Amino acid sequence: EARYSLDLASLCQPHVLFAVARAAEGHAVGCGAIVLHPAYGEVKRLYVQPRVRGSGVASQLIQALEAEARARGCPVLMLETGPYQAEALAFYARHGYARCGPFGEYLAHELSVFMSKPLHPPRDRTATEA
Repeated sequence: EARYSLDLASLCQPHVLFAVARAAEGHAVGCGAIVLHPAYGEVKRLYVQPRVRGSGVASQLIQALEAEARARGCPVLMLETGPYQAEALAFYARHGYARCGPFGEYLAHELSVFMSKPLHPPRDRTATEA
């Protein structure tokens, strides 16, 4: 089985965006990471504790990471997941990700599904309000 994870030292790099979702009591209930490359960003991890799944935490995490990637000029987000991760595939599809071919250093593999989502720059509200 192929693993494409980040170690702790990698998470501390300036081109890695990392978000943590916390419960009202302050303990972590989810996290996500995006690695920014010159031409795209890669969603490397999105995890939510099973007891809070379905509550919108994952949606808040991916939206926060997408907003920060967009603010840093990232044009598109890419990801790799497994074909048997039905919940993950449905989640990403609901959030605008579509299947695509391999990217970066990935090769086509029967246990890999690749998805992408273009990140459009934020609209200038003053231009639309005029």
